[in-house]
Amino acid sequence: MAKATTTLDWCIVRLGDDHNWWISETSDPVRWDVDGLSITDPRQVDHLIEIVEPLRDYGFDQDLFESAFILFRIDKEEKNGGVRLKRVKDSLFDSDDKLFALADTLDEENGPYADLLDHLTRCRVKMLNDLIEFESKLTVDEVEDELREAQNADFIEGNAVHTFNELNSILDYVPEGYEADEDNEDKDPDDEDNEDIPDLDAEEEEKLKNDQSLKWDGDDEEEDNSKESKSEKPKKAPERRSKKRS
Repeated sequence: MAKATTTLDWCIVRLGDDHNWWISETSDPVRWDVDGLSITDPRQVDHLIEIVEPLRDYGFDQDLFESAFILFRIDKEEKNGGVRLKRVKDSLFDSDDKLFALADTLDEENGPYADLLDHLTRCRVKMLNDLIEFESKLTVDEVEDELREAQNADFIEGNAVHTFNELNSILDYVPEGYEADEDNEDKDPDDEDNEDIPDLDAEEEEKLKNDQSLKWDGDDEEEDNSKESKSEKPKKAPERRSKKRS
């Protein structure tokens, strides 16, 4: 795995119209196709770290999670509105820096990110079976089939699947018609408008471009130009990369 990423020292990212970050250039263009290549930003990383915490009681492996990502921090602003990221060797869970996380997808079926998707799905299924009294136990295959169907719908519509959304679809998954106890903890039963509250990723990423803590070094005058220079969301959508089981 180490040899597969040794030449990926930097990448250039752009904020898409969907308020997610997408890679437009890398130091290793031979092995890393940037068409539809997404990267998880610091706010999204923090959110993922928070929502995997309950899975520790169901076998969550932190080392497996960390090994599935290549980490970057902001280096400088590019003149064309992009942001250059420099690779770092930090801990995703312990670092104090604002880190971007690129999923290691060089081997889409058997690589570390595919392992992570499979692992998170199994942990989530264990959790749901513990929290919800199903008529019959929920299975990994059922969850994967439903998630794959949703991704195929995005593919048909020409939408790229962002890493953050792919992980969130697993970590927030609840079968239709059911509600996990964890989803009720922060709800006000008397507030009928709770269902209209937007998802955290949409709300948080709307503020991303104005977040002072994510600014890179450079002139303040160039900031407005950077905000206006947004690339369109890529149109190539990767399929879900869970490991194949015999």
